[in-house]
Amino acid sequence: MRRLLAVLTCCLLVPLAGLAIETEALEDPELQARFEKITNELRCLVCQNQTIADSNAELAQDLRGQTRRMLLEGETDAEIRDYMTQRYGDFVLYRPPLSGRTYVLWAAPVLLLLGGVLVLIMIFRRRSFSGDVPEVGEEPFPSPDDEDRR
Repeated sequence: MRRLLAVLTCCLLVPLAGLAIETEALEDPELQARFEKITNELRCLVCQNQTIADSNAELAQDLRGQTRRMLLEGETDAEIRDYMTQRYGDFVLYRPPLSGRTYVLWAAPVLLLLGGVLVLIMIFRRRSFSGDVPEVGEEPFPSPDDEDRR
């Protein structure tokens, strides 16, 4: 029984090993640290919610390989980021720079929040001015029996 359980466990875990992200470490620890930093700053264009360091997508693997090659060729972090943004646009960056093209991206959450607050203020003001707010002890909506009595 124990052997059967061990075999079943191995059979279930073997496919998970294929999902692991295989990246050979660079010999230079400084280059490895730079590689990890850059790959954690770039978005996977397929998954869009993961960095290329975390993604198993083929494109993410290609981008990790390209990043590795560029580091080994001696390019700076800024040159690598510039290359990726020229090729894929600002969307590839998890923290896109504030520019004319990304201004809406940065301002949208604040504008939506302010718009929601303004809508709530307008709704509460209309209710208080129009008398729609029920008095204490009054039913908020007339019951069907009240309409029949009128």
